[in-house]
Amino acid sequence: MPSPFPQPPHAQRGTLQCHSFDSQRLRANPWGDPSVRDLWVYRPPGYRDGDRIPAIMFLAGFGGTGEGLLARSLSDISLAQRLDRLIASGESPPVIGVFPDCMSSLVGTQFLDSKGIGDYGSHVALELAPFLREEVCFGGRLGLAGRSSGGYGALRLVMDHPGVFDAVACHAGDMAFSSGYCSDLVPAIKAIRQVGSPRKFVDAFWKKRRFGHDDFAAMNILCMSAAYSPDEGNTEFPARLPICPETGNIDFNVFLSWSRHDPLEMIELSSNQQALKALKLLFVDAGDRDEYLLHLGARRFVEKLRDHGVEHIYEEFSGGHRGTAYRYDRSIPLLVRALMQ
Repeated sequence: MPSPFPQPPHAQRGTLQCHSFDSQRLRANPWGDPSVRDLWVYRPPGYRDGDRIPAIMFLAGFGGTGEGLLARSLSDISLAQRLDRLIASGESPPVIGVFPDCMSSLVGTQFLDSKGIGDYGSHVALELAPFLREEVCFGGRLGLAGRSSGGYGALRLVMDHPGVFDAVACHAGDMAFSSGYCSDLVPAIKAIRQVGSPRKFVDAFWKKRRFGHDDFAAMNILCMSAAYSPDEGNTEFPARLPICPETGNIDFNVFLSWSRHDPLEMIELSSNQQALKALKLLFVDAGDRDEYLLHLGARRFVEKLRDHGVEHIYEEFSGGHRGTAYRYDRSIPLLVRALMQ
């Protein structure tokens, strides 16, 4: 039965520590966002420095942070509590949990290197991964897990930085961009036009305390533009936009140019196929009623995985895009056991 007090007894709880990490990769990012970031690390009960157990880095979705994944709410438990439960019940062997902060002024980063946002892909793969081994004294294999944009980031990081990560769980990750992002184009035009320009919209966004659907749609399109079609020469906003707020026109050439960042296209590169084949586990899932049609993208992606001989597990469950953190109960034990091989 669900309980208002989901915490296990103290003897069955791991510990959380917040590390401060000063990133060289994030310095001089185009938004002046801080280079010093919190890095939360969960250590399971009984863990001693140097123990060779696996670690999983959890990537937050669009608008989320590593710290946010550790928050308990009325309807859900934190990821730390989820790890405590899985380990205490024996469903999962002990594992280290890692929760980076990749928030930006554009609300997300897609966990890649971009002149329009910053080098967040290199920050995670080339800075945080070595830091875990050197400072956290982690000695096992390292996996990635994320939902939505975090799921996309998990796939992207493995393909951009082969050999750094050993297993991946992608929950409803961004893919099939032409359908997944299309519904945000018109609301984005409305929201940005009301303020006057993309830059003014970003400034106004952070002065609000509540955000409507159009606000998030606009920020999503601005963030994806900065991630997928950056333009350093644009002094007003560092990206080419697929929309014109002044006229309402949609520039489909720009919009379709994003497809080279789509996992459906990236999987066609042999180097990316090899990076995915090298994983101990590739787990993909999506709800069968995903509001952004990401289940349709996932179906196409796993077809390509099969065509290219990439071993994987694909599961489609009953549900939509939100409120699906419980799916980590399925992926975490699979990841940990794969990382122990």
